[in-house]
Amino acid sequence: MLLLCIIWGLQQVALKAAAPDVAPLMQLALRSGISAALVGLLMFLRGERMSLGDGTWRPGLVVGVLFSLEFLFVGQGLRHTSASHMAVFLYTAPAFAALGLHWRLPVERLQRFQWFGILLAFMGIVIAFFGRSQQPAAGAPAAILWGDFLGLMAGVSWGATTVVLRCSSLARTSATQALLYQLVTAFVLLLAAAVGLGETAFTPTPLAWGSILFQAVVVSFASYLTWLWLLRKYLASRLGVFSFMTPFFGIGFGVWLLHEPLEASFLVGAVLVIAGIVLVSGYGWLKQVFDGGKV
Repeated sequence: MLLLCIIWGLQQVALKAAAPDVAPLMQLALRSGISAALVGLLMFLRGERMSLGDGTWRPGLVVGVLFSLEFLFVGQGLRHTSASHMAVFLYTAPAFAALGLHWRLPVERLQRFQWFGILLAFMGIVIAFFGRSQQPAAGAPAAILWGDFLGLMAGVSWGATTVVLRCSSLARTSATQALLYQLVTAFVLLLAAAVGLGETAFTPTPLAWGSILFQAVVVSFASYLTWLWLLRKYLASRLGVFSFMTPFFGIGFGVWLLHEPLEASFLVGAVLVIAGIVLVSGYGWLKQVFDGGKV
């Protein structure tokens, strides 16, 4: 799980680092296509069939569109803001998922403790957005705010994807089929968006190919399937709390590898966001701790 958090924290940095050679949106389109081919091959080797007659294609299309929107926002946002900012705003997704599930599933009703976590997370978002103590050295502040907003919209899209996955027939289908719906749709829509926005330029440098292969093979294929395997072996609440180290890795890699500036106000906001999401997603685990249960 620690290795997965490191990988997920590095993905925004890889996209940003290779952006001069290939646009983030094009990287995301290509990674989705390669990953879809790998998932399809895995299903073939396992003898799994992609069934469109089981009623899952409609919600599958919906989650595919939401998944595509998430990475459209990520790709466009990285043109304006830093990888460390994107890592934090993208990981607001569990808060939005919790709000959506609260209204759709009675078993997912938020407790008072979790509502406090939602409030804490949104306080952190406000501080991270508007609490800068100095103007950026390069680029208009409005452009960076726009990139941060797109990162937040990516988090909303990810949260909405989770709600559809939990509340539709996809909850009863295989993990590989649900993932394949998302990857195939993302490949088609993100490639069309890259063409439409004129972001198809590709300079085949080692960094460009390295980023695409890392995104496709390590992130979208291996890490997602490993995550799904872990969910079958361990309690989701414990894994969920552990996964919130990812934004901290994202911030650290952005500062270390890309020399991104780190403002105190953004760091305070990021800590509040992550603490709030831990309270929301880790409620069951935290309740066990404070009630004296075994963990």
